[in-house]
Amino acid sequence: MKSFSVSMARWSARHPWRAIVGWLVFVALCLGVGSAVGTNSARTADYRVGEAGRAEALAAEGHLERGSTEQVLISARSGALDRATAQAAARDLTARMERLPDVAGVADPMLSDDRAILMVEVTLKGEERDAKDKVDALVEQTAAVQRSHPGLLLQETGSPSISKGVDRQRSDDLALSEAITLPVTLITLLVVFGSVTMAGVPLLLALSSIAGAIGLSMVVSHLSPDAGVGTNVILMIGLAVGVDYTLFYLKREREERARSGGRLGSEALVELAAATSGRAVVVSGLAVVVSTATLYLASDVIFSSLATGTIVVVLVSVASSLTALPALLVKLGKRAERKELRRARSGKPVRRVKGQGAGGRMWAALLRPATRHPLVTLCVSVLGLLALVTPLAGLKITEMSRDTHSRDIPAMRVYDRLNEAFPEQRVTHQVVVRADASQTAEVTSALRTVARRAAADPLFADTSRIRTSADHRTNVLELKVPHLGNSDQAYDSLDRLRDDYLPAAVGGIDGAEFGVSGDVARYADYPAHQNGKLPLVLGALLLVTFAMTVYAFRSVVLGLIGVVLNLLSATAALGLLVLVFQGTWAEGLLDFHSTGSIGSRVPLFLFVILFGLSMDYQVFVVSRIREAAAAGVPTRQAVLDGIRSSASVVTSAAVVMTTVFASFVFLHIIEMKQIGFVLAAAVLLDAFVVRILVLPSAMLLLGEASWWPSRPRRVATASEKGTIPRSAAGVR
Repeated sequence: MKSFSVSMARWSARHPWRAIVGWLVFVALCLGVGSAVGTNSARTADYRVGEAGRAEALAAEGHLERGSTEQVLISARSGALDRATAQAAARDLTARMERLPDVAGVADPMLSDDRAILMVEVTLKGEERDAKDKVDALVEQTAAVQRSHPGLLLQETGSPSISKGVDRQRSDDLALSEAITLPVTLITLLVVFGSVTMAGVPLLLALSSIAGAIGLSMVVSHLSPDAGVGTNVILMIGLAVGVDYTLFYLKREREERARSGGRLGSEALVELAAATSGRAVVVSGLAVVVSTATLYLASDVIFSSLATGTIVVVLVSVASSLTALPALLVKLGKRAERKELRRARSGKPVRRVKGQGAGGRMWAALLRPATRHPLVTLCVSVLGLLALVTPLAGLKITEMSRDTHSRDIPAMRVYDRLNEAFPEQRVTHQVVVRADASQTAEVTSALRTVARRAAADPLFADTSRIRTSADHRTNVLELKVPHLGNSDQAYDSLDRLRDDYLPAAVGGIDGAEFGVSGDVARYADYPAHQNGKLPLVLGALLLVTFAMTVYAFRSVVLGLIGVVLNLLSATAALGLLVLVFQGTWAEGLLDFHSTGSIGSRVPLFLFVILFGLSMDYQVFVVSRIREAAAAGVPTRQAVLDGIRSSASVVTSAAVVMTTVFASFVFLHIIEMKQIGFVLAAAVLLDAFVVRILVLPSAMLLLGEASWWPSRPRRVATASEKGTIPRSAAGVR
């Protein structure tokens, strides 16, 4: 690994223009090929899990799958509704909609119980996932009817228009996130380096890596379909790790430049940085990749899409740090050397680059508790983190449904009006039964029995419909529920159907396959699917994290410490998330409406991503400690020296990463807010508590045992050998 990173850096340092141009060509090629092949978006079938997914597959085989619907509400702008005028508008709307090629049918107008709203429901052809791309034509017809009837108010809602509104809101939110993140990141880098040029290098490389990763992800989507979240995660993770990897490399190069006092040329300095921080970047990148790959074990298209986006952008970021970055450092270094040479010739004093290895008073103060009282510091820090874990006892995991979307979306406000005026339309359960064609009469009789029992149950509305496939093998019973999809009553109605009504009526039919689908069934089955996969994914995650740490440092003890610390910081951050988002006290502060629960994808995504990202800090910090120990420094002093020398870069990296994640708290989508908050909290806890207090305390207490079963081999430094790297031909 070390020889690979050094070899790559050496070649780039010797051929800087080739490396820079090659990198730009690579990014352009990725974007060009990606644009040419396009994105392979996930289809409806890719999202099917649990009983709901099996029932949907049965319905699809019989061509009875649920169609996407749009509802147009017709009401008076003021006063009572003129039914004759409203009926005329409904006829006009129906005629217009039926002429559209993507419309499968238009239902008869329905009047609300208070006779204030007339509703027209339009069903679209094709897959649910494609419906949002067809909704603009429907909106145009609704607008045309509105212009023809100015005294009425026509408003449209439905799953397609809501999905389109969510996509538009997500796009606006991401633009806001970028507007916040980029300036803050640039300011942080300016503080770290004190140079616009040096601050711009990490940002430009990160942005170019993101561009290349977006192009590559389009290509990879033809192997693993994109669920629509790939670009989001590439932007989030790409900026965080892209800046961090470059930062690790840059800081080490500046240290070596300051240490050499002008005796080494830029090529030699880049090679020295590659042999240390370059290797740490490669190991960190691989750790993120293998950790994230465990998400594929969840057997879920959304997690697979998240994993693919993360893996692609991390690999591209590592590639940029091994190729373009060394070349840029050499070009910038030689320019700085020429400036200093001109200053020297003019008699001006030569400027010296400030090193970062000495730490500073602030870091000495932060490390003082661990240095003087490691046992007390360890106990207090761990107890503090465990205190943050305690809210997990009340953790409630739910699938974030349509009802949780922001009301800033116009279609959601109309959706609320629809639910209030037509409560019987709130939820629809689809009972799907497939049997032999000769059993159709028996199946339909059983489904009518289910419908009668449901009609007498207050959990259900007295509305039902049975549809039969052309081959008479599949039957679908649609039952309405007058409760919101995220309500306890809606879930109770699902349980009643699955556990009682359906088995009693259909369970005795020989060879019959049956199940219940619909929005509520999906909301119930998805978290159950996640919970079933969680032990497998978490077990694999712990195993690969342990294996990567042992591989990096040849220490079983450090492997165990890494796993425990990652678990501690992740669970503490998750506990903090529960404390903030399951209650209502922080709603005004963070601009959200509490659902009293945490999104089903958040915990697993947190564990996987944090375990990978925390390896950045673990590898970088422990590498410096091991480097000092290999130079003959006693373990206690090596721990202190290593943490002091890495503290500023770890802190800077943490600030950048926290800024990126925290910017997602400003998004409207509640699950994205939760992900941004919990990742930002986890990074802060990991960088400022785990790496500054817990890790040094533990290693100081363990002493030489930290390296068991191996010990860092004594390696002579370049100064001790009286040699310098071969690439130091440019020594002055």
